[in-house]
Amino acid sequence: MLGARTDAMHRRQWLGQAGILAGFLGWPAAGADSSAHPGLHHPAKARRVICLFMSGGPSQMDLFDPKPKLKALHGQELPPSVRDGQRFTDMTENQKSFPLAGSPFQFVKAGRAGMDFSELIPHMAGIADEMTVIRSMRTEPINHDTAVNFWLTGSPRAGRPTLGAWLSYALGSGNRDLPAYVVLLSGSGGQPLQSAYWANGFLPPQHQGTQFRDSGDALLYLNDPPGISPASRQRTYDALAALNKAHFDEVGDPEIAARIHAYDQASRLQRVAPELVNLAAEPKSVLRQYGVKPGQPSFAANCLLARRLVERGVRFVQLCHRDWDHHSALHEGLPKQCRNTDRASAALVNDLKSRGLLDDTLVIWGGEFGRTAFSQGELTLNAFGRDHHPRCFTIWMAGGGFKRGFVYGKSDEFGYNLVENPVHVHDLQATVLHALGIDHTRLTFRYQGRDFRLTDTGGRTISDLLA
Repeated sequence: MLGARTDAMHRRQWLGQAGILAGFLGWPAAGADSSAHPGLHHPAKARRVICLFMSGGPSQMDLFDPKPKLKALHGQELPPSVRDGQRFTDMTENQKSFPLAGSPFQFVKAGRAGMDFSELIPHMAGIADEMTVIRSMRTEPINHDTAVNFWLTGSPRAGRPTLGAWLSYALGSGNRDLPAYVVLLSGSGGQPLQSAYWANGFLPPQHQGTQFRDSGDALLYLNDPPGISPASRQRTYDALAALNKAHFDEVGDPEIAARIHAYDQASRLQRVAPELVNLAAEPKSVLRQYGVKPGQPSFAANCLLARRLVERGVRFVQLCHRDWDHHSALHEGLPKQCRNTDRASAALVNDLKSRGLLDDTLVIWGGEFGRTAFSQGELTLNAFGRDHHPRCFTIWMAGGGFKRGFVYGKSDEFGYNLVENPVHVHDLQATVLHALGIDHTRLTFRYQGRDFRLTDTGGRTISDLLA
C-alpha cells in the first residue's frame, strides 16, 4: 500500500517509465542507455532481444544436426539402449514399431567453421559466421503447451511471466512512446498461440506483451472514429487520467497505476504507430531482401517490423510462427515452413548488422523441443513424420555478445541423446539474462510469500557461449 500523495506520484511515474524493479533496485528510468546502467548487475553486451519462436518444434536432424547413421539404418528399429526407458507421447507409445528415419534432405557446409545446414535453409547457411548454434538443448515437458510455457516462462504451468515480461519489468522500454515488449504472430495451422505465451503473470499488468495485429489496424482502435478530433480525444484522456489519479491517490492500488500507464501509452501509440508499421516506407531493396510485400501479412513482414521496433527502442520483440509440428508428411511440411522463414530470418540478421545494431541486439531462433529419430506412424522412403522429443534439439543465436561462427554441444549418432555440453532451458535463460547485464538469481519478484525468478530454482550461465 502506498503512503503519502507525493510518494504515490513518484511510484506511479516509475510504473509508467521503467517498471517496479527500477523503484526498489535503483535502476534508471526507461530510455536510458542500458549499456551504462549503474544498477545493472554487470556490464551488458546486449540491449534488446528479438525472439524468433518456431512454434511446434523444428526437426533438428533435418535442419542443423545431420545424422548419417540414421540414413544408413533407415527403417531399422530404434535400439532399446538408445531409448533407455525415455517416455514417448500418447501419439506413439502404442506403436508396435519405432523405425529409424534418415533425413531425406541434403546438407551443405557453410561459414569459416564449416557448419552443417540443410538444403532447405540456404539463407540461414549464408549467415553461419554470425551464429552460435547450440546442438545440445534439452527441456523437460514433452507436449506443446507445457513445453512452450517452459521455454518462455521457465515453468510448465501457465501463469508465470514470460522472458519479455521480465525484461520489461527489469529494463523498461528505450522509447517512452512504445511498449517495452511487442508480440507479432504469423503462420496458420499447427498448435494455437495463446496469450499466456506473452503474459505478465504476477508482474504488474503493463509488462504484458503488446500484440500487434497482422491485418487492418496494427492495434485495435488505433484510429479515431468519425467525428472525434485529436483535441477532443486528448481531453477525454486527460479527464480519465484525472479520475484515475484521484482514485489512485485514495487507495494506492497498483492496478490503477497500470491503467493510467495504459491510457498514456495508448495516446502515444496513436501518434507514432502509423509511421512505425508503414513498411512501404522502406526502400525497395530492403523489401526484396526480406521478401516482404507491403500489405500482405507474413513472417517476413514481421521480421522487418521487428527491426523497425528495436531500432526505435523496444526492448523485446517476440515473433511466433506456427506449424512446425510435423507428425506426418514432414517431407512436405518442413520445406514449406523453411520457405516461409529462411530468407527473412537471415535478412533480419544481415539488416541489423548493416545498421550497426547486431552487436547489441540478440536474435534467438528455435522452438520448444525437437523431433524423434524414429518415424511416427508408417515409414516409407521419404514420407514420414516425427514425434516430439524434449531430450535433444537445436537452436541458434546471433549478435548480442554471443560467439560468432560457433557450434556448441553434441548429440549422439541418432540425434536422440546428448553426449557433450548439455544446455537446459533454464541455462539458456540465465545466459540470455547475463548478456543483458542481469544476474538471473537476483532478478526476482515476491509473490504469495515467495521470491520468484525466470529460472525458478535452476539455471547456470554458460560463459563458453559468450564472446
